[in-house]
Amino acid sequence: MAHFIDRRLNSKKKSTVNRQRFLRRYKQQIKKAMSDAISKRGVTDADKGEKVSIPTRDISEPIFHQGQGGHREQVLPGNDRFIPGDQIERPQGGAGGSGDGEASDSGEGEDQFVFNISKDEYLDLLFEDLELPNLKKNTLDKLTEFKTYRAGYTTDGVPTNINIVRSLRQSLARRTAMNSGKKRKARELEEELKQLEAEKPRNSAAIKRLKKELDELKKRIAATPFIDTFDLRFNNFVKRPVPTSKAVMFCLMDVSGSMDQATKEMAKRFYILLYLFLTRTYQNIDVIYIRHHTQAKEVDEHEFFYSQETGGTIVSSALKLMKQIIDDRYPSDQWNIYAAQASDGDNWADDSPHCYELLSKKLLPLVRYYTYIEITHRPHQTLWHEYEKLLDQFDSFAMQRIKAVEDIYPVFRELFRRQAA
Repeated sequence: MAHFIDRRLNSKKKSTVNRQRFLRRYKQQIKKAMSDAISKRGVTDADKGEKVSIPTRDISEPIFHQGQGGHREQVLPGNDRFIPGDQIERPQGGAGGSGDGEASDSGEGEDQFVFNISKDEYLDLLFEDLELPNLKKNTLDKLTEFKTYRAGYTTDGVPTNINIVRSLRQSLARRTAMNSGKKRKARELEEELKQLEAEKPRNSAAIKRLKKELDELKKRIAATPFIDTFDLRFNNFVKRPVPTSKAVMFCLMDVSGSMDQATKEMAKRFYILLYLFLTRTYQNIDVIYIRHHTQAKEVDEHEFFYSQETGGTIVSSALKLMKQIIDDRYPSDQWNIYAAQASDGDNWADDSPHCYELLSKKLLPLVRYYTYIEITHRPHQTLWHEYEKLLDQFDSFAMQRIKAVEDIYPVFRELFRRQAA
């Protein structure tokens, strides 16, 4: 059996190429192990690396080995007690082992292969094939953005853009071209002066003339400026128009008294996944956090995840605040608007029809995608039934139910999976 081992070194990290090849080959097994592991993570550990276990039968490597056939010689181990034809006596005391455990009548055991993946690898695999649905480019003239690109070098520019290396290289080339002939002539004069000074009798007039000529030549060489304006080179930049994709995500979370601690923890897990997905996949996106009980309030990231405020339940207060923020800061003709709402479904009965009216007439016509996540194991209440009416009316509306922690990641992938072109 022949084994081939790639021992080529990589910069800083050895086996980088092999590691990437391993991730590509066993992506499905690693992603399955990650989806199982993410439900066991704490809220603060959502963006860290992970140890994933893969059954060894899934990581078999191709090998070269000798095929059947041909002539071969084998040396088998012998013994010093028996010869062919001897009968071996049955062992005394039975054939049982001496282990302490109990035997199993079915199944096979197999060791697990534990593989460490870094934070970046973890997040790349976690959010692969996900995207914000219906994201469109804004093409209004007033929203056109320009991106600066490097475009070589130029002979004029502002001092802050001077390229020192290029300027010194140009200076060296100029001084070499200007003084090479003078330095060669100076070396010839120095050799001639040494010969005259060594002769006897000395020719004082000729020596004096040579020294004068050599001094003038050295002065001309020294007068060559070290750097001249002709040598200066500046980094050149050009601006190219790029289409804009301005997007804003509204995160609405119910923090009323009916949301117990376990339900809030699941909501936080979902929103942390959403936050990591947005900030890692999209460079320029605004995230607006809204907490609500009987009253809604726009908060920062820390307060959204860690505040202990609670109260009754009026869901429409969050929807009204979202509409007000859109009108004030995010006009729908200039922004791609998204929203994710999490609740346990418990709402004041008279308020649920009001929520339906707000969504159907004021919010859903403005947004690209609106998701509602109900976190409960109880039967659906009025809010869910009112929201169900929206599914047939708007393609941009989706709703899912989360019963336990292990449902969070599958629901998240279902809501934000990449759509077919």
